[in-house]
Amino acid sequence: MSSPVSIPGQQEHEPHREGIASRLNWLRAGVLGANDGIVSVAAIVVGVAGATSAGAPILTAGLAGLVGGAISMALGEYVSVSSQSDSQRALIEKERRELAEDPEGELAELAGLYEAKGLSAETAQKVAEELTERDALAAHLEVELKIDEHDVVSPWHAAGASALAFTIGGILPLLAILLPPAPVRIAVTFASVLIALALTGALSARIGGTGVLRPTIRVVVGGAAALAATFIIGRLLGTSGLVG
Repeated sequence: MSSPVSIPGQQEHEPHREGIASRLNWLRAGVLGANDGIVSVAAIVVGVAGATSAGAPILTAGLAGLVGGAISMALGEYVSVSSQSDSQRALIEKERRELAEDPEGELAELAGLYEAKGLSAETAQKVAEELTERDALAAHLEVELKIDEHDVVSPWHAAGASALAFTIGGILPLLAILLPPAPVRIAVTFASVLIALALTGALSARIGGTGVLRPTIRVVVGGAAALAATFIIGRLLGTSGLVG
């Protein structure tokens, strides 16, 4: 098993360490999962609150949305990441088999890949030989497939992280709709949800390295539209007498 090595000349504050992209992707996925939880549960509870002021139906609908959404997110992430993980493992095993069956051919292939990157034939051959001597499989996986044998994604971790992020996000609107007095619960929920969406939108933009203003506005406007739509539908159903 290869271990991380320091890069000569690398500055401590520079994000070049192994796994930094993976960690940023996980963080971004967590923020987006929390954002989904906020919007989904908020839309449900606001819609029910528009139809009735009774706390029990709001709590029931909110909990159902929270649990169902978290499970749905976990299942979706598990299936998606399982497919990715299976593909990665299959490619790793294929590369390992090729190295065992034709090491000389694989060495020539690796040298050719480095030569295609701009190295001279002599330098490419020397690099390929040194990397092969150190860890042939890791060298081929990095150059050919851009994957790390020891960094294969875990579907269980992905499912758990997705469910947790959704749950954390969904708890906010549930508390915001249940804790305040009935006359102000809608206003408090709207305000808290939009503030939370602004924060998650800004954080997601910062993680992605983009400007903050436009992504934040999109998230807030989209969330506000969802809340307004479900509230109006709930109010219309409540006043029509279809629900009480």
